Amino acid sequence: MKRACLSLVVLALTVTVAQADSLNCRLVGWCDTPGWAMSVAVAGNYAYVADYYSGLRVISVADPAHPTEVGYYDTPGAAGNVAIAGDYAYIADGVGGLRVISVADPAHPTEVAYYETPGRPSGVAVAGNYAYVACGDSGLRVISVADPAHPTEVGYYNTPGTAGNVAIAGDFAYVADQEAGLRVVSVADPAHPTEVGYYDTPGNARVVAVAGNFAYVADWDAGLRVISMSDPAHPVEVGYYDTPGYARGVAVAGNYAYVADASASSGLLVISVSDPAHPVEVGYYHTPDLAYGVVVEGDYAYVAGYNGGLSICQFYGAGIEEGRQPMANGLRPTATVIRGTLTIGDRGPKTGDRAELLDASGRKVLDLKMGANDVSRLAPGVYFVQEAQARAVHKIIVQD
Repeated sequence: MKRACLSLVVLALTVTVAQADSLNCRLVGWCDTPGWAMSVAVAGNYAYVADYYSGLRVISVADPAHPTEVGYYDTPGAAGNVAIAGDYAYIADGVGGLRVISVADPAHPTEVAYYETPGRPSGVAVAGNYAYVACGDSGLRVISVADPAHPTEVGYYNTPGTAGNVAIAGDFAYVADQEAGLRVVSVADPAHPTEVGYYDTPGNARVVAVAGNFAYVADWDAGLRVISMSDPAHPVEVGYYDTPGYARGVAVAGNYAYVADASASSGLLVISVSDPAHPVEVGYYHTPDLAYGVVVEGDYAYVAGYNGGLSICQFYGAGIEEGRQPMANGLRPTATVIRGTLTIGDRGPKTGDRAELLDASGRKVLDLKMGANDVSRLAPGVYFVQEAQARAVHKIIVQD
């Protein structure tokens, strides 16, 4: 089993102009998984990865720079999506139906029940005593999990398309129905789900997130679609952002939508939706492999990568500032006003020290080595030395 867990400390030793692999984002930590990471949920100090044929992987993220797998459960199907509620993980397991896994002991996940759905579920959301399962050609299934050991279907709605993902907000289930777009289903009466509205997106609706009065749809080759839900019976698209790859996952936190964009040249995209009518890309990080799922908790975005494991990224927003309490033994530049050469102090041999040079927007412009680094080609201005290991930040000024 692959368990190689790496962190940000793996950086180039030579001073070269970095490729445009990030903007306002940095990789904090990474943990490989043995299968294909399709989606991720985070609760407390643990990330739960739906790893397709390798089932559920439980990864400690107590130290985000060093995520470590602590347990797993090999489901019988293909784990495509995971939701966490209390001490239980609910897995949309394809041909394996809905699996209910106790994670009370994260090191030893244990299946307590399953429900054999009529379709092949690829999405699940839990709210209250119900699990809402997106079951492909069998639509939306509503399953009571009041007793997690005995899940029971209480109702369903057969959507017109292929139900791939679902989000719950209030009395409504929002179903990403692939070729049939976004379906809005009332679940006020869980025994009788009823469609109240829909919006036929131009692409293939894969994943939906709901925040406030808006639904955000990862619409495959049609990018991110922003849909007003002020009137759930009449959803209206108000804006969109055409991502460079295939929008496969989306999460919303504050004024930002985080999009998992499945493309060899893309990855995690951060899109400002402060003006929903005019989404603007403000950050990105080129993940190790195709980004399939994303969730945001606290300061970090957790990205599930198809054959790329779990990446933990941090978005700097509109810029970066010097850390208030840089580590005293950190990797400091020997001067703060730089002309031509930036010299980095060395704490000694074999310490594994690494650093990056960021511009004021948070974009990486150079990988730094110990000793002298040529910065003569950089435009004059304010830059920041970001320590990869200690994670301290020091401001410098580059002059002609």
